[in-house]
Amino acid sequence: MHRLSNTLLALLLTMALTAVPAAAQEQYFPWPTKAWATSSPEEQGMSSDALVQLIDFGTYNNVDSFLITRHGRIVLEVAYAPYRVELKHRVYSVTKSVISTLIGMALDEGKLDSVDRKILDFFPGRAIANLDDAKRAITIRQLLDMRSGLAWQDSLGVSFNAMERSPDWQQFVLDHPMENAPGTTFSYSGGNTHLLSAVLSKATGKSAHDYAREKLFAPLGIDDVLWRHDPQGISGGGAGLYLQPRDMAKLGYLYLRNGQWEGKQILPRSWIEAVRKADGVIPGGWASTLRYGNQFWIMPRRDAYLMVGFHRQLVIVMPKLDIVVVATGSSRFSNSSGSPTSPVYRFDSLVDHVEAAAKSETALPANPQAMNSLAERLRDAAREKPAQAGGQSELAKTVSGRIYRLDGNPLGVKSLRLKLDTPQPSYEYEIDGNRFVVPPGRYGGPIGFDGYYRVGGRMPYGVSAARGVWLADGKSLVVDIQTPGNDDAARLTHVFDGKAVDVSVESAGGLKLRLRGHADD
Repeated sequence: MHRLSNTLLALLLTMALTAVPAAAQEQYFPWPTKAWATSSPEEQGMSSDALVQLIDFGTYNNVDSFLITRHGRIVLEVAYAPYRVELKHRVYSVTKSVISTLIGMALDEGKLDSVDRKILDFFPGRAIANLDDAKRAITIRQLLDMRSGLAWQDSLGVSFNAMERSPDWQQFVLDHPMENAPGTTFSYSGGNTHLLSAVLSKATGKSAHDYAREKLFAPLGIDDVLWRHDPQGISGGGAGLYLQPRDMAKLGYLYLRNGQWEGKQILPRSWIEAVRKADGVIPGGWASTLRYGNQFWIMPRRDAYLMVGFHRQLVIVMPKLDIVVVATGSSRFSNSSGSPTSPVYRFDSLVDHVEAAAKSETALPANPQAMNSLAERLRDAAREKPAQAGGQSELAKTVSGRIYRLDGNPLGVKSLRLKLDTPQPSYEYEIDGNRFVVPPGRYGGPIGFDGYYRVGGRMPYGVSAARGVWLADGKSLVVDIQTPGNDDAARLTHVFDGKAVDVSVESAGGLKLRLRGHADD
């Protein structure tokens, strides 16, 4: 019997230890660059019965969608009507975590040399108001951790909305007075992150959108992206990004896989470890058990960290369970009460549901009955619940097709046209730019008068969904309009009086306006 030489034995052992685990990794952790693999929950150790309860949780909390991946496979994907899984969603401050990710990539690439660089180094020659030694000391790290010391009113988006109405967002933020010494006090600020986006552009020579397209989105197979920008072309840092939920999950999966994608380290592992271990204290209130760092929220007791956007746009990374959770949500008018409602659930509540569903690291026995219940809940969530049917009015033919020229208004709406005497009723309006940064153009879509939304047409940030109802007085037409995924649900009450129309606008987010117009004819 011949003995293998030590060299040959070592070679065979090396081959066994490299080739086999690589194959196993490919088997258990597929890369969703082209498409996500899907699986039954039980195959990935999760309970279909528990996920049914999660779907019910979403129904009661104005969720637009949930998506859960485990071991690299989608085990749950639910969209609540009229939202659809293939639509982009306005992810609000999830944008901040994407900017942070790009900062990490720029550091790794050498485009940025340190997070301890002073930010004013990137804005030479600018005349900056309220300039003092404290402002000169602000660093990239302090922007990342929301400890710049710059004054900012985050409540109700006061400062952020004012920034978006300004002609130069960077200048608007830089001019703010100092409220605290840099590095001392947590103060959440979209202005901080917009400065980070500007710093990124100055360091890379590209907008954050273009840099992400090359370094982040392309490697991950993300190509359906909208990213709003300021008047100077700087991609919105504090918000402005639109992504599909499956692409949001890819961002979480990149972090779950420690910055690797298809065998390449595209984000430094050290950057992810810094996020996972961030311990920035958030003073008082609902977030006192959370920590913050590098534009991420951390749940240290749960070993989970989150990208968080307004109205519960969430990407939750749960390393110990090998899970990524995506949630989207929006304000809406309740069918039952007609009142505006919005998502308000606690992060812990969602994590509780997910943890309860994760029963085992390995496959569970098949459960056909539970799978059937889950499938029925998914179908039910996708079925729209009708509102009151539209009724009729003799005015429909009179006002149909008329073009109403509107008086000057903050929305920048110039004209309105309703087509109500056709087999497919519709609306159209023209906008000439406004303080809400809506692109000028003609927008509109079909209207359902059977209690259901009609989806189609064109809105500034997606497709229209609209339904209408005539009130008992015969002269008032109420139209509920939204862009599924854009969190812009609004109720428009049109009161017709001869050739004039008064339009009361109420958004589910709280905005109220009155518009008046007159017909051309």
